[in-house]
Amino acid sequence: MSLPYSPEGRTAPLSHRLRKIWVPALYQDGRKSRGYFEGWYFKFVDAATNHPIAVIPGVALDPTDATSHSFVQLIRSGGRTSYWEYAADEFCFATDRFEIEVGNNSFSSAGLSLDLDGDAGHVNGEVTFTEWSPWPVRAFSPGIMGWYRFVPFMETYHGVLSMDHGVSGSLSVDGAVLDYEGGRGYVEKDWGRSFPSAWVWAQSNHFETLGTSISVSVARIPWMGSSFVGYIVGLLHEGTLHRFTTYNGARVRKFSLHDGRSAMTLTRGDLTLDLIIEGTQPGKLRSPVLGEMDGVTWESLDATVSTTLRRGGNVLFQGIGSHAGAEFMDTDGELEAGLS
Repeated sequence: MSLPYSPEGRTAPLSHRLRKIWVPALYQDGRKSRGYFEGWYFKFVDAATNHPIAVIPGVALDPTDATSHSFVQLIRSGGRTSYWEYAADEFCFATDRFEIEVGNNSFSSAGLSLDLDGDAGHVNGEVTFTEWSPWPVRAFSPGIMGWYRFVPFMETYHGVLSMDHGVSGSLSVDGAVLDYEGGRGYVEKDWGRSFPSAWVWAQSNHFETLGTSISVSVARIPWMGSSFVGYIVGLLHEGTLHRFTTYNGARVRKFSLHDGRSAMTLTRGDLTLDLIIEGTQPGKLRSPVLGEMDGVTWESLDATVSTTLRRGGNVLFQGIGSHAGAEFMDTDGELEAGLS
């Protein structure tokens, strides 16, 4: 391994512990004694839109070490998924920049290199990225979570590292060469103890207008012995990020989730955002529960996000984002109940 630090080895320097809040891409190095996971989500789609793919490297640490491991997880169009497991100490990270390794696989803001082999299949190749378009980081709002990022012991923390960027390179997946030259990419991450009990998530940066990207997250958040439904939605269009979040005064005026379709209306000031997420073909992914990858998430890379942004009666943007990543996880109707 070329990187010097791992959760099972040397302690990260003080400089890393002080700056990681304001650099969400960095390994956040949470408390293993409570159970801890951290994972990055790299989604990219080729120019011809034939081969959407998401690659998810991460580490899952349980307090007893019985199931601690690192991993690379992959999902493709049509719900095809794969999972490669590695020892926990095969996950390593840099502290002066975003760069991680899992086994012989490396990931950074410049791109990723894969060398995956085993019962889950064979994937190798390199994909490079142009400059990322991150959710803004400010002194008292270090990323997509706003001031909630400073709240200790939240169940899950979330970061959007790039709403949109260019992609080039290729991957060989079980002998089939997938060409990503001229494609588009998106990167986010999660870390903490467990995924929420209920959430809707979606993302697409494949609109007719190049550079337009939508990121949607609505989730049940445990809070001081109770819970609330939080939401973080961002629409990047013509260089402006329109933000609709729990912490910036936005409101969810309508919300529904039924039969593989979610519709919602959010407002902030004189802006209104209407979204319809549908057309999912989900595949089964593993997800964290108290630091162990024992949960199940159903995700699709085949959804669409119909998007309309209005100011008063004027339509500022209208389009359909295709090849969208989407997850609907709300068996007991917690989201609709929490927003009613």
